[in-house]
Amino acid sequence: METETSYAGLIRPVIDRVYVSARWAARARMEAFYAERGLSFGFESSFFFGVLARPMPAEALADALVYGPGDMTAELAQGVVVVDDDGAWRLTDRGRELALFTQRAIAGAAEEQWASGPTLLPGLASVPRLADLVGRVLDHGLATGGPAFRAMTPVYEPADASPALRLVTRLGALRHHRADAHRAAWRAAGLTVEQIQALPDGPERQAIEDETNRRDAPAYAVLTDGERLELLAGLGALPG
Repeated sequence: METETSYAGLIRPVIDRVYVSARWAARARMEAFYAERGLSFGFESSFFFGVLARPMPAEALADALVYGPGDMTAELAQGVVVVDDDGAWRLTDRGRELALFTQRAIAGAAEEQWASGPTLLPGLASVPRLADLVGRVLDHGLATGGPAFRAMTPVYEPADASPALRLVTRLGALRHHRADAHRAAWRAAGLTVEQIQALPDGPERQAIEDETNRRDAPAYAVLTDGERLELLAGLGALPG
């Protein structure tokens, strides 16, 4: 487990770079699509990988939004979501249109980025294999993920999903395994959300990060040592 724990800390910024870079590259086309409809980004654009597959339980949404105001007033006013009888948040037809566009826009931007790198890098050729590896991690992580991760996984993938769409969708969901681990770590230390946000670098902050890595690590145990290196190197080599 020590190997997986160290690995969880190493791969976190790599996953974040690949996913956030793809989202940023897609932002202009997403803004244009929303502006045409007089709408603003909401939870459907942040959690599309899960909410396209199933309603999001109230507990999962509260955890996912714990660092912000957690206000869904705009989404309700825009007709993007409705609340089911059990308190779960479900996309409307409008919300589903937005979430589907977001997924394809991010995948399209990612594919453009990954195809534009130097020919000496594998680029798009590596994406199917990377998507498969991340898919295995997602499946294995269901045993240890918290409320938000379980709401995101299994992810929604259309029948015609490209390798790029599968990879960005799966990476988006995988980030929530660590997010759940981080929330569990600072809560176990007796901290509030305000305290963890204000906590400076130092031994206490490092202890939270170490515990986060320990809780995040089991998802990667399904991969062999070689496969973990393959995933880390392959994601790290993607342009963007």
